[in-house]
Amino acid sequence: MFVLQNHCSVRVSSGAGLYHGEPGSDYKPSGPNKEWMASLDLDRVHVKDVLWPGTHDSATNKIGVPLVSRPFAQCQTLSVYDQLCLGVRVLDIRVEGSGRVCHGILTSYKVDVVIDDVKRFMSETKQEFVIIELRTEFQKTDPPDFDKFLIAQFGDLLVPQDANIVDRSLRELLPHRVLCIWRPRNSPAPAPGSPLFSSGFLKDNWIDTDLPSTKFDSNLDYLGKQEPNSVRRYFYRVENTVTPQVTSAVLCVYPVTTRIRGFARLFVSQAYKKGLLDRLQIFSSDFVQEDFVNICIGVTIARHKI
Repeated sequence: MFVLQNHCSVRVSSGAGLYHGEPGSDYKPSGPNKEWMASLDLDRVHVKDVLWPGTHDSATNKIGVPLVSRPFAQCQTLSVYDQLCLGVRVLDIRVEGSGRVCHGILTSYKVDVVIDDVKRFMSETKQEFVIIELRTEFQKTDPPDFDKFLIAQFGDLLVPQDANIVDRSLRELLPHRVLCIWRPRNSPAPAPGSPLFSSGFLKDNWIDTDLPSTKFDSNLDYLGKQEPNSVRRYFYRVENTVTPQVTSAVLCVYPVTTRIRGFARLFVSQAYKKGLLDRLQIFSSDFVQEDFVNICIGVTIARHKI
């Protein structure tokens, strides 16, 4: 077991040079990360070669009532558009029957706001790619005809469902740049040949705990049970997050997630030391910051150079 508490005096998020040896640990951006994927060799870099930086509960920046219910459900302070400009490339969006974004029992703006943010970002870039997972929240019903709505809204931006998507070069995806995964609770899942991807294309192992060491160790353990990205046929996500528990004294999201957020770089370092970095494909965070994105970009660039 890797005891995270032994490293609590180290502020991992304060710089890229604290953990040496893993590919990409020396990466420092020369400017904003808004168009970092365009700097890659799109012919040589395949979907499976990217360490995709993601966010957990991506559209919760305005959820609930400020200072009242928001602290119990907010997982991001940035809008979806601002996250994309920061370099985030995987979005986790929860919806309920009325078409509003939600997290548990709390709701926020209509999902149209998220879609407009994605389309705005796409209109400002030419070679950036986004994976957006939309799911109906637990114990909620699906928005009516939501699959048709998504197809109509994203149109030609959608990357068509492809059983071999991970083997495609980024160049092969163009001009399509939005890979949309729809995970309904009541409605039929997207069928093969659909412009949308089904839930089978994105998997993870959610560990419901507020203990950072438990989450850190479990993430490493589950990652070790995955096949390498080179042979796995679906996206696998690791979430560098912890979750407030009703039995604990602290129920607000931000202070709880602070317990693990600063250890993202350490997680990548440990994955590399254990020979597991070739299994890490989507890495997600609450309250995303630039250094987290830089970690993922650095690994992606290093994989391209090796």
